[in-house]
Amino acid sequence: MTDNSALDPEDRKIVTLARSARARNGVPEGAAVRDETGRTYVAGTVALDSLKLSALQTAVAMAVASGATSLEAAAVVTEAESASDADRAAVRDLGGAQTPVLVAGPDGAVRTTVTAG
Repeated sequence: MTDNSALDPEDRKIVTLARSARARNGVPEGAAVRDETGRTYVAGTVALDSLKLSALQTAVAMAVASGATSLEAAAVVTEAESASDADRAAVRDLGGAQTPVLVAGPDGAVRTTVTAG
């Protein structure tokens, strides 16, 4: 587990935003990504009959739809121990293999940081 106070303030911010999206929307996961200009995009899990996206996939899609061309970092708040392969692939598609993905538990404590690669 990572001490959140040791995180860069911008990384701490996306973890906080991801946690608030999860809580506010009552969804299994919340996520936030930061693009190359410092803008953030926040999302929760999408679970419709015709469309299922993880929170991180949704946040990446929102960044792309808003004109982002790259990502600096991503965060997901989840019960899972790590980011799924599909989540990491979505981040990699926009940010590249070295983009950090912070994985936090529901309490907001970062458990691990993995790369999108």
